[in-house]
Amino acid sequence: VQLQASGGGLAQAGGSLRLSCAASGRTFSTYTVGWFRQAPGQEREFVAAVRIDSRHTYYDDSVKGRFTISRDNAKNTVNLQMNSLKPEDTAVYYCGAGRPILSSISRPSGYAYWGQGTLVTVSS
Repeated sequence: VQLQASGGGLAQAGGSLRLSCAASGRTFSTYTVGWFRQAPGQEREFVAAVRIDSRHTYYDDSVKGRFTISRDNAKNTVNLQMNSLKPEDTAVYYCGAGRPILSSISRPSGYAYWGQGTLVTVSS
């Protein structure tokens, strides 16, 4: 599976951005997809994830109520709608695909495939 993240850019605090993760490969629908982010000098941290059937989604507490993850298996895409952005959301955002067990869904080690990252900058 090859992943490509897009949609990053500059937003003002309180604004919105929509990230997309496009995948190649017919097995994409069999993978859990997660979004992670990494700020300069920081470790990669979990943002959100969606299981293969979209019935189960997971969010870090820091983004609950502001971000929404969704997937369209027919189009091999997973989107992350980010609303009410804050300066602390500034980071490079990565999408990953894998088959993590529940205890690993928020860990980068749970994902075998990664996109190249897209930069999100939120100004105050």
